[in-house]
Amino acid sequence: MGAFLADLIIILIVAGLVTAACLYIYKEKKKGRHCIGCPMAGKCPRHNACANAGKDCGSAQHKTMQVK
Repeated sequence: MGAFLADLIIILIVAGLVTAACLYIYKEKKKGRHCIGCPMAGKCPRHNACANAGKDCGSAQHKTMQVK
């Protein structure tokens, strides 16, 4: 019984973490943030190209950055 309870607690914790991560991504996407977790805080050239292109982000020229 003890091993089953320990396994159940671990499964609940992992399920809670996955649910929290999914909710965070959903809320950020709903706010319109394209670069969730971007180390440049949304100031990367790709983000700015999309912002300047308006609704037609597909035609924006995306620049790539090389991180050293």
